[in-house]
Amino acid sequence: MEAKIGNVLYPVEDVEKAIAFYNVAVGLPLKFQDEARFAALDGGSTTFALAGAEEQVAGRAAAVSFKVPDVVAALREIEAAGGVVVAPAAEGPHEVRAVVQDPWGNAFIVYGPKK
Repeated sequence: MEAKIGNVLYPVEDVEKAIAFYNVAVGLPLKFQDEARFAALDGGSTTFALAGAEEQVAGRAAAVSFKVPDVVAALREIEAAGGVVVAPAAEGPHEVRAVVQDPWGNAFIVYGPKK
């Protein structure tokens, strides 16, 4: 599987307030916002993503997201390597995504383009 870190996802209760905080406190400029559900801040080579209640696909824990060319194929490889699919591939508003756990129970997200 070929993957790169697409973003680090932080769950927040208020996307607007979180954008303001991370912009002022850390200096991360806004790249993209989908109303109260999601925002992407420019963290350089990795996006710092803020997930509102609708977008908290990995629960309330912070999670890394890996961008892959084919989510279904990536899930097969993850399971073969000892990982567990927590939430199967599903089409979200902007991509196909799934939630998995590594063999130690750490959740992460794999996502890729809609087919």
